[in-house]
This record gives sequence, structure tokens and C-alpha cells, in this order.
Amino acid sequence: MTMDRASQSSSDSPTRDPKVLSIECLKGSSKADEWTSDMLQTGDVVEELRIGGSANSLIRFKSPFKNGRTGVNKILQDSYKKKDTSIVVRVRRGPHEFAELQACIVPNESSVKKNYVLRSIADPNYVVGFLDRTEAECFQLQASRTTRMVNALTRTRLQDGYVSYPWERRMQELLSVSNSSNFLSILFLPKVSDRVASRYNDVEDTLARANAWLNAAQVSGVPIVFMNIQTESLLTKISGETASSTVNAGSLSDLSNLANASLYGFEDYHGVDIGVVRAVRLWYAPIGGEFSIEIKLKKDDTKLGFAISRTEEGFIFISSVIDDGLENVSASRSGLSNLYKVATDTSRLLVVSRLSNQRVLPWMVSSTGAIRCFDTVSLSQKLSLHRHTKVPILLHVFLWDRSLASPSGESTRLRTLPPSVFPLPPETQFAHHLNENQIQALPPEGSDPGGEGSQPMQLERDTAGDLSFRFHDFSLSSNWV
Repeated sequence: MTMDRASQSSSDSPTRDPKVLSIECLKGSSKADEWTSDMLQTGDVVEELRIGGSANSLIRFKSPFKNGRTGVNKILQDSYKKKDTSIVVRVRRGPHEFAELQACIVPNESSVKKNYVLRSIADPNYVVGFLDRTEAECFQLQASRTTRMVNALTRTRLQDGYVSYPWERRMQELLSVSNSSNFLSILFLPKVSDRVASRYNDVEDTLARANAWLNAAQVSGVPIVFMNIQTESLLTKISGETASSTVNAGSLSDLSNLANASLYGFEDYHGVDIGVVRAVRLWYAPIGGEFSIEIKLKKDDTKLGFAISRTEEGFIFISSVIDDGLENVSASRSGLSNLYKVATDTSRLLVVSRLSNQRVLPWMVSSTGAIRCFDTVSLSQKLSLHRHTKVPILLHVFLWDRSLASPSGESTRLRTLPPSVFPLPPETQFAHHLNENQIQALPPEGSDPGGEGSQPMQLERDTAGDLSFRFHDFSLSSNWV
């Protein structure tokens, strides 16, 4: 049913400039379409409201509207309670230009009073309301459209917020090892120079030790490259002479004295002296990525067929493998012996980075200079337990050539993991290809890898203690599993 309702102006007493019902843009559209000619704009004069979802239930309200904005708000409230929220608004812009908006009636949540506004059907971000203005004011607003657009551009601020993210699923599906990152680093604490007074060497000394550790690891055959280095602040409580000598940064000019200090302090609100130890974190990555080898065991396996050792820098590596031609052991069946032979031919170490998805890399250097790393005795015990229980062994190793991860046959059982997220730095130098599957890093200047003066690599094994490791020489035969 269609009904026409007209009434007097919202003003009871005749005035020379009566009020009209106009549009007030409350929220812009997602693409700022409210400034186009076919959208409703602030200052447009409302000519007609059509409420209803079908032609039979359509109700028309034409200008002038009784009680202006207050009366229209009452109409919108009644329609909303009846769940008849579909509405079409027809407006006049200037003397002869008209536009329409199809919207729905919704409560104005930002208003203290119970007011209702219109939300566009085409773009829910676009919201308009009503306001009583004189017709002259409406024409003035319409004429200032360009200026108001520039002002809107100036006032518009970018919005930010929080969005949910499926962390658990991503960490299960997109990481080479579930819930474990591919970022590799080691933390160097500043070396103590005076244990009684708790004095430490400066940051430059810590950086030098980190640099020496990286170079030594590369020279020994560990296939890693430098990625990044940073200082890391660690809080500790200080007292006595240490506090009096470090809590002295009273002004900005004093901060220059702390540029190379490994330990400085400050006093908190409770008068407690807090020390800040500046450690150094070194980030590195394997040249050819991190890859996994699955070693499947048989009931008649009496040995695994390989030995493990540890470098002075704390890296666990495969030190020897039984030749496949001599014994049919699990190391040969899994392809570990073939990979070990390639590593030996290219003067590389086959470094083990994980055992059963647990990292076995060195991760910290203490203030005394001791490297926190894994014990080869406990690793050998765990590998032997794998052999006794016949539970397959999953080893992750560092490769120096990504082409080695593309096996020619299934016998190698090498499973390629996603490559490291770190790109190799451009300054990394490689020599000519030894063959299509091998590359060799350039030796340091002045060194002679094959000369008589080169020292043989020292294989070391440790005895685990409560506080530190004791390093000593050992025989390879005692390290077989």
C-alpha cells in the first residue's frame, strides 16, 4: 500500500528563511564515493523518503517534513521496531539536480540519544544522518564542495587495528620442523676481566671473539655464512664497587662513555642498582640449507655405522662412516655414507643440527669463555637407544650445496626441507665448481689447505659437568654407535 504524507515546515511560526531537512554525511564510503555526483552529500536537501521492502508495503514521506529532524527520527524509530528497515532517500542538489540512496535503517551507536541513521546497501561503510538547515545554508555547503573535499583529505587519518592469525596452523604447516624456527644464532656474553669487582671487557672484545668463533668454524669446515650481528641487553643486579663505577650517567654528555662499555648501570625508583650487560648475538645460516635424513633400523642391526664428534666451536658432526662395501649398516642404507664421502672430498664437515627435531647446536658463550654446547656422550647414548628400540632416527644436517638435496634415487632418502629464509650475502665468495654437484669456499688469504704447514683438524669429545665442559682428546673408535 502506498501512502503520501506531507506536512508543514518544522517551524510553527512563519519565518523568512524556513528550515529544511538536509543530509549530514557521518561516515565516508570505503572509496570516498560520497564525493561523486550520484551519492548523497552533506548539504543535500531531502525531498522524499520511501520506506518498505516491496511496492505493496511502500510508505512515502515528502517534504516538508513535520517537526523536521525530530519527526523523521520518530518515523525511522517506528520502522526499525517493525523490522521494516529498507529505505530510499531522494535528495535535491541545487535547483534541478537529484540523487537517490538505497539504504537500511540502523541505530546510531555513537549518539547518546536514541537516534537512527541510514547505512548504504551498496557500501556499509557509508552512513548518513539528517540535520535541520536553512535552504541558504544547504546551497552554501553545496557550493563549497571542493573546499570540503580538500579539508576531508587533510583530516583523514589512516586507521590501524588487530586481526587474528592462525599461528598454530602456520607453525605446523609452513616450518621445516613444527614449532621451531630456521633462525640460527649464538649469544656471546662479555668476558669477565675481574671476577671480584665484576668487571667485563668492552663490546669490541666481545665482537672480536664472535668474529673469531665464526672464522674458526668456517676454517674447520662447518658450512655456515655470516648473516647479522647485534648487541643484546641483559639486566642484572649490581652492588658495591661495580655499582659506584657504573651508575654514573648523569647527563647526555656521559652517554658517550657507555658507547663501548659491556656493563653499565642505573638506579631504579626503589634505590636498587640495576646493571645492563651488553652481550653480542651472532646470526648465521648454513650455506646449502638445513636438510633431514631418516635412518630406518632393522632387527638385525648391531650398529648404526657412524661416529659423532664435536669441533672446538661446539658443532656436532659425523666424524666417520662405515663403508657400504664392508657392512650393510643403517648409515649406508640411508645414504648417510654417500653424503659423508662427498663432504670429505670437498673438505667439509657433515654437521648435525638436530636430532629428532631437537637442536644440537652451540647457543651461548659464557662470561668465562666456555661454549655452551651438547655432550657427545649423551648423544651417543640416545642414538644407541634408537638402535635398541628400532625407532627411526631423524637427523638434520648442514649442506654446502643445495643441489645435493635433489637425490637421483630414492635410496639416499634425503628429504628436502624449505630453504632458509635468509638470502646469502652477496659478499660470500665461492671457487669454481669441482663438479656439477659440488662447490668449495675460497680459503683465507695466505692459507694453504693442502700444504704441509696446515694443522690437522682436532676432534674433541667432552665430559659433561654441572657448570662447564672439560675438553680432551679422544680416539675415534670410542665414539661409534
